Amino acid sequence: MTIQGNSNYPTAFRIGCGRIRELTSACADFGFTRPMVVTDPTIAKLQWFGDLVDRLRAAGLEPTVWHDVDPNPTEANVDAGVAAYRAGGHDGLVLVGGGSALDAGKCIALLAHNPGGVFDYEDIGDNYKRADPNKIVRSIAVPTTAGTGSEVGRASVIVDPRDHGKKIIFHARMQPALVIADPELTYGLPPGLTAATGMDALAHCFEAYCAPGYHPMADGIALEGMRLIHENLRTAVREPANPTARTHMLMASAMGATAFQKGLGLVHALSHPLGGATGLHHGTANAIFLPYVMVFNRAEITTKMDRLARLLDLPRNGSGVDAGFEACLTWMLELRADLGLPHTLQGQAGVTPALLTSLVPQAAADPSMGGNPRPATHAELDAVFQRAYTGDLSPI
Repeated sequence: MTIQGNSNYPTAFRIGCGRIRELTSACADFGFTRPMVVTDPTIAKLQWFGDLVDRLRAAGLEPTVWHDVDPNPTEANVDAGVAAYRAGGHDGLVLVGGGSALDAGKCIALLAHNPGGVFDYEDIGDNYKRADPNKIVRSIAVPTTAGTGSEVGRASVIVDPRDHGKKIIFHARMQPALVIADPELTYGLPPGLTAATGMDALAHCFEAYCAPGYHPMADGIALEGMRLIHENLRTAVREPANPTARTHMLMASAMGATAFQKGLGLVHALSHPLGGATGLHHGTANAIFLPYVMVFNRAEITTKMDRLARLLDLPRNGSGVDAGFEACLTWMLELRADLGLPHTLQGQAGVTPALLTSLVPQAAADPSMGGNPRPATHAELDAVFQRAYTGDLSPI
């Protein structure tokens, strides 16, 4: 089954196989004549990407490609991209890739004509007001992974060289003005990367749903995103060119990033400093932490897990809300195992118990922690870190 659709929430969004061919006309509609195409070094070498740039040139545009982006984008990446944008006399941005290229590209859009450095706009207080919103460059986003949902996000995650932590950069106008989500661009992703990015999308939906506060729209989006992931992620891993599964996963990814406007939580508060310190893939880190955080938050999320278990029609032992929680925990563990993702941090490059303890202050200060349904002391954060290292799912 071929699925196509257009929507305007949370930004203009076109999804469906073959829709990448609409990029040239979209650039013309936006008035781009010299777009800078931001991507990563791997995508820049792919045949379809070269064809995309050739189509832009054939349409009379003068694109240049910039791909100096690390897997976890850094301040230096953003500075280099801003310099390239200014030097090239560009009038728009086309962001092609996964979270790294999209996050770096959105920061380039923010800083191309605004003063200061990227961390002047860290998501603290009213820092975003330092930017003139009318000077933020418009961008078109073309996601090539179904995970971060950065294509519809109003923030980017950038590594700070001062402490190697990941910092959230925010401005509502950073959000791309148009998304072209073509599932065919995700067919070539290796199974492991499909799995890890899919679990990233799941973590976004899950934590947004669990975050406290009144936001029924976000809850509904998060629940439907988890249903789509439940029904399609395994298929996308097993059958990389399955258009239905890939389309639903791209949509679920965007839904997760839309829903987490409500908030995230402890999974991301732990993953951000760990990824900055070791380079561990963000989706893999989220996948590892999810069950341990579920157990930590159990008392606060049991009723919500009962609702989720019913929506996903998960098998349960018993009829109470506790049975619903156990069903969701079992589902999470089995899904992760089916996808071949690790159960613990032990054996991950550079990860030691001592390192994890040293990251506790960064986790406590991470903005995502504000959305966790249960507050955590430094000792409790360290305990979750250590349980994720040893594989201990006992309560804290």
